[in-house]
Amino acid sequence: MDDDLRIAYEDHEGVQELIDCLTHTLESISLSFDRWGEQYVKGPGMYVAVVTGPSVAEFADPMGRNRWPTDRCRDVCLDLQNFFETAREIAMNRDGALVVSVDGVVQEQMVRFTDLLPSELETVDQAGAEYEDWMGSRHMSALDTSRRQNVISTLTLSEETGRVTSFESGSFETSKRTELGGEWNPHAYS
Repeated sequence: MDDDLRIAYEDHEGVQELIDCLTHTLESISLSFDRWGEQYVKGPGMYVAVVTGPSVAEFADPMGRNRWPTDRCRDVCLDLQNFFETAREIAMNRDGALVVSVDGVVQEQMVRFTDLLPSELETVDQAGAEYEDWMGSRHMSALDTSRRQNVISTLTLSEETGRVTSFESGSFETSKRTELGGEWNPHAYS
């Protein structure tokens, strides 16, 4: 692909607003769940990929019958409250990554992203792509998937801790549940 013709989605204002909406939603889901400290209780978990292009079929497989209810909510930012309510339900009941186009349209089929092939590893930046001890398989997949050319960002909500992480180009920023929402987080100092 000619880089001169490529839109810089990473810096595009509308795409950044979309990523902010997704981040806010994952943080809100984490903060609205009040059983994180209970033994044997699994919290809500989610994996989202913001992508360009018409399809992720080259590097994703359908996650069985796990689907996003597009009849209820088809766009992330159009009705953020509806997106939050739908995402909170999905985060408790379904597995797989949610695919969102850079225009905010949510794809119905949830997916499992495949590992990078050796030939793909040669074309991606290796810097910053190291796993941390706290990362589970969802987070490691999100880190690797964020390195793909037509993936702008991946985001995760940990079902074990409520941590929210944003991945871009093999780098990440993460916030523990106690850090989410700043002074508005009732659990920030507990």
